[in-house]
Amino acid sequence: MGNRPAELRALLDSVATQDGAPVEVVVVGNGSPVPDVPAGVRTVELPENLGIPGGRNVGIEAFGPGGTDVDILLFLDDDGLLARPDTAELCREAFAADPELGIISFRIADPDTGETQRRHVPRLRASDPMRSSRVTTFLGGANAVRTKVFAEVGGLPDEFFYAHEETDLAWRALNAGWMIDYRSDMVLYHPTTAPSRHAVYHRMVARNRVWLARRNLPLLLVPVYLGVWMLLTLLRRPSRAALKAWFGGFREGWTTRCGPRRPMKWRTVWRLTRLGRPPVI
Repeated sequence: MGNRPAELRALLDSVATQDGAPVEVVVVGNGSPVPDVPAGVRTVELPENLGIPGGRNVGIEAFGPGGTDVDILLFLDDDGLLARPDTAELCREAFAADPELGIISFRIADPDTGETQRRHVPRLRASDPMRSSRVTTFLGGANAVRTKVFAEVGGLPDEFFYAHEETDLAWRALNAGWMIDYRSDMVLYHPTTAPSRHAVYHRMVARNRVWLARRNLPLLLVPVYLGVWMLLTLLRRPSRAALKAWFGGFREGWTTRCGPRRPMKWRTVWRLTRLGRPPVI
């Protein structure tokens, strides 16, 4: 967003010092000018903020149609920092060793405390962030994706703008036969934050949750999934203003277009269940 030039420069330096072959870098200014960047770093400045998925899709296309000029694409938040110089090499090795692996979700840790927030472990059993495992979704600001995934299932959903776009891509990838790994040894340092700091958080989370279900779930599971999430939202006792925004977004999710509907196969539902997260929660 152009407002963290020092953090962006630190991230770019951490990418430049990665072991192995140099990593090509593109910085997308999502409705903002791009600060000064090191030589060799390409930039794209968009006239308006397209949202997180829209901006990342532009970044993908900077590496050729669907990113096909490269084999792997890394997505890193501009206020993050790669903790180790071997992260790129670990990605190359992981994808080379497992032809079914489509997406890797990195571990996010606070640079001062080393703590990984529970919400940053993309599985229900999140008490041990140091345990790597197969998972059913991934973290949008710290991941690597095999470009063949985009070629097969398409990019991130532009219309989501913010929230749940990663799960939408993850479900489509899993439905196409790809797997997703959470790797605790691939670390992005990132300051501890709360997602609710964004003014649109509660509305977007609710609206996009409905869109996610309408786009991807068998009809039988749509009311189950959304009913469970409504119950969980109420149990968390949000403020009256937050709850009003949430229900407004929930209503919007039903009354607005969500993009193409491509429900996952029932065998994908079973795969998600075996991986520890059936698509009802």
